[in-house]
Amino acid sequence: MKKYLLAVQYDESTPWPAEDDMREQQARTAKVTADMQAAGCWVFVGGLVGSHATTVVRPGDGATTMTDGPFAETKEQLGGFWVIQCDDLDQALAWGEKCALACGSPIEVRPFEDAQWT
Repeated sequence: MKKYLLAVQYDESTPWPAEDDMREQQARTAKVTADMQAAGCWVFVGGLVGSHATTVVRPGDGATTMTDGPFAETKEQLGGFWVIQCDDLDQALAWGEKCALACGSPIEVRPFEDAQWT
């Protein structure tokens, strides 16, 4: 089975959802996660703090620098993710669609490399 990252693309320029809307969204995403677990394809899920809490570590000329803020200057940031294992891309895309509908945000579906890192 191949592993895929389902990355939630959150638009930080939009207002944060109301508390009731957020609870409903969390319930929908929890159900998708439970469905993934029941199907045997779930590996890991995580939500991320906003990009304001980001620190970027950059290598260069034998030293590193650390700066606050996201690497990319964009309104869309990684808001959370699922890691799943599926038979093929079509199956991963079907889960990506369920995730997008549950959280109301675009989902980037990206396969992991086949190389095994030790």
